[in-house]
Amino acid sequence: MYYEVSGKGDPLIVLHGAYMNIPTMGAIIPKLAKTHRVYALEFQGHGRTTDIDRPITYPHLADDIAAFMDAVGLKKADVFGYSMGAAAGLQFAIRHPEKVNKLAAASVAYDVEGWQPEFKEFIPQMKVEMFLEMPFAKDYRKLAANPEGFPELVRKLIALEKEPMAWREQVKALKTPVLIITGDADVSTLEHSVALFRLLGGGGAGDMGKPLSPSRLAVLPATSHTAVITQTELLHAFIEPFLKGITPKGMFEAP
Repeated sequence: MYYEVSGKGDPLIVLHGAYMNIPTMGAIIPKLAKTHRVYALEFQGHGRTTDIDRPITYPHLADDIAAFMDAVGLKKADVFGYSMGAAAGLQFAIRHPEKVNKLAAASVAYDVEGWQPEFKEFIPQMKVEMFLEMPFAKDYRKLAANPEGFPELVRKLIALEKEPMAWREQVKALKTPVLIITGDADVSTLEHSVALFRLLGGGGAGDMGKPLSPSRLAVLPATSHTAVITQTELLHAFIEPFLKGITPKGMFEAP
């Protein structure tokens, strides 16, 4: 598994989306590295990490993160994941809660029913051939240990889209604080993001005497799924206070 380490501070693992790698995560990694020791990973078959004879599933990806932490001697860390990386991060918190401080999950779902109707209709139509001419197909060859491995990666990622996600009960049992970040035109519906927030104990009235939920919800305006990761300043403005435990003060709170 290929990884890069940058910055100083508390450990933060960064997980990319499907068909991506460390460079395509963009400016958010160096931005986070200003205040954290960032461990940026490349998942199975992505970037410079070799593929193996194993399906790509969220449990597998989650266990790979745990194995990575053991290999580099990290006992516990914060996690930021985007898209596939966010779902892997959610599974990681479910399967290995003792290794996670906080999870920031951008563009995530916990159930296939949370996807936009158009995307659910598109999944059965996915074919390897329709991905072969996309820009990231050429980018794949630049970094991959096996430049001819892209069709197999696509086959595995199409199978991942058909994985029966249904993690409601596991999410409800989570004790890990989660920051949910979504675009207002994301691949998961706004209703699903709100439902996820409520499962984690959020959504109550904050000025009525009860403490705020340790989990948070942030919605990026005028933002589609693929535009989420490009909004570096906004992402950082949400992620950094969450990881640092900073909350806005209300009018009725003592200064």
